[in-house]
Amino acid sequence: MINEIRRAVVLGSIKPGEKLTEVQLSEWLSVSRPTVREALNQMAQEGLLVQEPYRGLRVATLDAAAIMDLANTRMALDMLAAAAIVDDESGRRMRMVEDGWREYSRLAMDPDPVVQHENHVAFHRKIWAASENALLLRLWPVTEAHVTIILAQDQATRADPARAHRVHEKLVEAIRTKDMDVIKKAFTEHTIDSAEELIALLGPTLSKEK
Repeated sequence: MINEIRRAVVLGSIKPGEKLTEVQLSEWLSVSRPTVREALNQMAQEGLLVQEPYRGLRVATLDAAAIMDLANTRMALDMLAAAAIVDDESGRRMRMVEDGWREYSRLAMDPDPVVQHENHVAFHRKIWAASENALLLRLWPVTEAHVTIILAQDQATRADPARAHRVHEKLVEAIRTKDMDVIKKAFTEHTIDSAEELIALLGPTLSKEK
């Protein structure tokens, strides 16, 4: 059920800031209200939903500060994962990255925006998994919740799977070099520069949501 709500956010049928109720979701998903309540509580803990006193739950909204906060946090955690991959002399972690890249490439041009979104998210999770850092994987559900909102808005604003593929290809090529300066530059382009571009594109919309 949580995946169905995430899909609705990705497709834009549920928008940032929209209020969600147990009755509404129970009818839509044909499940009991206690089941819906449990799912909503989990999504609130992860950050996809926000609890407002006396107003219930709503989908987390986007603003420039939140986008950059997430981008900077992801950048730091991605670099931590990359360092662990580079430090592995056995090559096992790099093979995990290559496996993730092949899977991403296979679905990168899928016409379904939900498949594109899930493929994008899965690729980044595999980079964290390749680091074999247990803490990163425990942090992933919270990170994914926030990334879902931003990627959904990004896809709606500038749907360009070819561009996304090129940027991710640069990430893999950078990790292959094992040069942390090269890797940092690639992740900066992917995460920080991309966030700044999205903020510029969403300027009027973001100001209304603050």
